[in-house]
Amino acid sequence: QVQLVESGGALVQPGGSLRLSCVVSGVVLDYYAIGWFRQAPGKEREGVSCISSSDGNTYYADSVKGRFTVSRDNAKSTVWLEMHSLKPEDTAVYYCATPSIENCWGLGADSDYDYWGQGTQVTVSS
Repeated sequence: QVQLVESGGALVQPGGSLRLSCVVSGVVLDYYAIGWFRQAPGKEREGVSCISSSDGNTYYADSVKGRFTVSRDNAKSTVWLEMHSLKPEDTAVYYCATPSIENCWGLGADSDYDYWGQGTQVTVSS
C-alpha cells in the first residue's frame, strides 16, 4: 500500500521560504511521479507542481513558477517542494500525491491521483 507523509509546513512571513517534504513508503519511488497540490480555505484544491520519475520533467502552476522548485531523491524515497518569496495567497494545506505512473503529463486533476498524504499547513502572514 502506498503511503505519503508530508511535513515542513509552518507559519512564515511574506517573502520568506519553506521546504516541504513528502516521504513515500510501501513502493519503490523510482516508478512513481509525485504531484503537489494545495487547498486554501473556501477554495478548491489546485495543482502546484509535478515531478516525473524517468523523463526528468517538472511542471508548475503559473502562480508559483520561478518561486517554487520540486526535486526528488529516490534513494531517500523523498520529494521536496522548495518555496521562496512566499505570499499570503500561498496560504493553504499542501498535499503530495501520486498518479501511480512514472511520468507527469502536466499538473493533472485531483481525480488523476490515486494516493494522497494527509497534508501540511502553510500559513504566510505577518
